[in-house]
Amino acid sequence: MDNRKKSPLIYITKKGLLPKRVEWGIRIVAIIAAMLVSALVTTLLTGDNPVSVYATMIKGAFGSNRKVWILLQETAMLLCVALALTPAFRMKFWNLGGEGQVLMGGLAAASCMILFGERVPNSVLILLMIVTSIAAGAIWAAIPAFCKAKWGTNETLFTLMMNYVATQIVAFYVIIWEVPKGSGKIGIINQNSMAGWFPQIGDAKYLLNIILVAILTVIMQIYMKYSKHGYEISVVGGSEATARYIGINVGRTIIRTLLLSGAICGFCGLLLVGSTNHTITTTIAGGRGFTAVLVAWLAKFSPAGMVLSSLLLVFMSRGAAEIATVFGLNQSFGDILTGIILFFIIGSEFFINYRIHFRKSEKSADAGKEA
Repeated sequence: MDNRKKSPLIYITKKGLLPKRVEWGIRIVAIIAAMLVSALVTTLLTGDNPVSVYATMIKGAFGSNRKVWILLQETAMLLCVALALTPAFRMKFWNLGGEGQVLMGGLAAASCMILFGERVPNSVLILLMIVTSIAAGAIWAAIPAFCKAKWGTNETLFTLMMNYVATQIVAFYVIIWEVPKGSGKIGIINQNSMAGWFPQIGDAKYLLNIILVAILTVIMQIYMKYSKHGYEISVVGGSEATARYIGINVGRTIIRTLLLSGAICGFCGLLLVGSTNHTITTTIAGGRGFTAVLVAWLAKFSPAGMVLSSLLLVFMSRGAAEIATVFGLNQSFGDILTGIILFFIIGSEFFINYRIHFRKSEKSADAGKEA
């Protein structure tokens, strides 16, 4: 009787570091495979020419100057939230509360516009909006951080819960400030006086937002890679025990990092209210707090890499909407194509990091030994 324990039929081992050209080669193959599968699905489900569908997707994102500006604006806002989540994720603090932190920052900005719009000079009002929005986002993120540092609470559930609380707080004030009464909307705030509206650079409505987020991206890249705080974040994320051993105050690092994370989310809320929409709604964050998780993960928490991953996701979203309009399909079909492409891109990371092995047959093993 053979009592030898057989190895699994299929098993996985981690690869070493691959050259960059090999990594990008795998990603490019994955994208090509995704396009081929999407083309097949398009033909089977709709009968439309997949080449026309892809051309429409590109047109939806880059078809006019206005569409390009909207694409860049949406990319900047998504990138801003992803930058906010990155320090927390590097520390393995799973901050899923970006949505609520953006909402609280936006609510703080809207409150200043409504309460002080006609009472203080515009420069003072904008400064007040900046301070209160950043503070509101930071405080909203610091609450679960403090509980995690003090009592070891589950940050994933806590930050998710804070999203729902923030949404209801915004809904409460929307009803209080609604114009006209009974509409359930605030409408454009200070439309006549434009008090609290951020200045516009030339004819480009969104250029200021794009420039500010670009500057923030450079700052975050330097902060995460070269600063002492960035180093401490990486050490705490690697091992809290090691961090304590070398003298890092883990609790203080957690709270400080989440203050930064929430502050940047609050800044995003400020830009959405003061520069883009000039109003506040419960949906102003637009799901960016959750989409930004995917952006950060795809870029492996590199601020520079998030520029490309943000652009990719916004491009696919804008393209999917254009497909639905041009071909008379519902939005779900565009989302199907987006899902297929994302599936292949995310799947490619598995093949970059891991290798699949199959158990050799006994005959092959014996032949190998004899040889």
